Amino acid sequence: MADSIDPGFETPKPNARGRQALNNFGEAQRHNAYQADAHFQRVIRRYARPERLEALEEALDAFGEVVLGELDEVVRKNNETTNLPQLSRYTGFGERVEQIDHHPTYHEAGRYIYGSGVMAAYAEHPNNMGALSRFYLSSLNGEAGHNCPLACTAGVIRVLQELGSEELKARYLPGFLDAEYANHLEGAQFLTEIQGGSDVGANGTRAVREDDGSYRIYGEKWFCSNIDADVFLMTARMEELGAEGTRGLGLFLVPRKLDDGSVNEFYVRRLKDKLGTRSMASGECDFRGARAVHMGEVGEGFKHMMNLVINTSRLYNAVGCCGVMRRAYITAKLYADYREAFGQAIINYPLVQETLADVRAELEAMVSANFHLTALQDRLDDGKASEREGQFLRMAININKSRTAMSARWACVQGIEVLGGNGAIESFSVLPRLLRDAIVYENWEGTHNTLYMQVLRDMHRYKVHGGFFAYLSGLLDEVKGKEKARADELAQMLGELSAKVDRVLSLQQATASLEMRGLVDELAYLLYAVVRVWERDSTELQGAEEAMDLASVEHFLDLRVRGVRRVDDSGYLKRLQTLAARI
Repeated sequence: MADSIDPGFETPKPNARGRQALNNFGEAQRHNAYQADAHFQRVIRRYARPERLEALEEALDAFGEVVLGELDEVVRKNNETTNLPQLSRYTGFGERVEQIDHHPTYHEAGRYIYGSGVMAAYAEHPNNMGALSRFYLSSLNGEAGHNCPLACTAGVIRVLQELGSEELKARYLPGFLDAEYANHLEGAQFLTEIQGGSDVGANGTRAVREDDGSYRIYGEKWFCSNIDADVFLMTARMEELGAEGTRGLGLFLVPRKLDDGSVNEFYVRRLKDKLGTRSMASGECDFRGARAVHMGEVGEGFKHMMNLVINTSRLYNAVGCCGVMRRAYITAKLYADYREAFGQAIINYPLVQETLADVRAELEAMVSANFHLTALQDRLDDGKASEREGQFLRMAININKSRTAMSARWACVQGIEVLGGNGAIESFSVLPRLLRDAIVYENWEGTHNTLYMQVLRDMHRYKVHGGFFAYLSGLLDEVKGKEKARADELAQMLGELSAKVDRVLSLQQATASLEMRGLVDELAYLLYAVVRVWERDSTELQGAEEAMDLASVEHFLDLRVRGVRRVDDSGYLKRLQTLAARI
């Protein structure tokens, strides 16, 4: 039978040229993710503690070398439908194990990610900067099956470091801080129950005190991410408190296995079939007398969960979203460099340049602000933050979590727009997976509406907006050099926004809640702008670096703060070209 392919067939030259362009696009994505990100490098050099900077940069450079190469390859493979996690409740001989089976590529990815030192960084307590800077690079691959567990593990580490007994610290911290994947431990946090996620006060899971002072957990948790963790951190209602709502909750550490090696009394019902973050196992779980250890003071469980766990996760979520944005930008930018249409690379078209400029300017403002918050969190953990800084951080973390999540989704859509039909193809680029992950990020650790209402309550109850505006005003007061004019402009906007907050707080709650959606965006964008201008005032750049940074700041201010695109300005096209010139 004759071969169905004509041996004399030759690929037409336009086809060959187009395929070569795509191959070049693929190869260009394999670069050192840290060395290519000049803005991130400047941010790290500003905020890292001087005595840790050299070692941190070496670690980021080493990790940056594999993030878009070897790590990217195994993460892509692991996320294929046939390679997703599977639940094995029993061995072949009927022994209960509640085990999650992963494809080998999951563990290969874990070796790269944990090997970066991302959790080991916490051995130098406090060191959110060391951990989150590595996490940012890891998040260029989306959730990647491990980045949600990293956020959960960071929360468990913080609880152990702040609340754990010496015995608990000795038992668990070495494993949590071990960079060797074969030896490391992972944490998880289970709050959500079927009757509600954000309404933690409605939790019905019970903690029953035993005669020896230990506890057993009874109840159901509805959304358990990283269900194969070694230790679960969870809330449960303490009968001895006799209180409704969050006041009746305790914070408990539940080991996966008991001292004798047997599986604790938890039972995984099924794994969640999620829209995104599919390489990471989330499940539903019943607790039928699981042994647990109470953490912290009785009656302070919810406060500790919020301060040590949820706020940590929200900061991780936001930095992860910045990583997603960066990867979306890289993918779109490099595609535009190599893709030709109507006789030239599409990077030369102003509409494509503007799309890229929008994403880049917003991303860089958010990266600056997120590591500013990270450094401030380290100050707070070190006991050096002022009351004003504490108020600012409490409000800023919630505002920032909401806005970065929306921006990550937006950046993925913008990237797909640049790629056109190719952007919708799973095997062509990471963008479809990143988009799905970004949608899940929006719902993790508080939906937008939940965060809006928390900010509103915190402003009413704790007057945190006073510290928020005072802190940002203080930053602007420090601007004395080249950014003085922009600082004065932002100071006026800050005063106007402060007056708007006062007006919203005077409204009835129902009306005020409807104002929060737009207000939180304004607060977030002004926060990013202030930090960005404050940084620039004391940053000395020359030549192309200065032109790029200035273009980024001005574009962000026009796009998100001033709300005006000065397209008729002859300098606008030049700005777009500047921003589109480099990764």
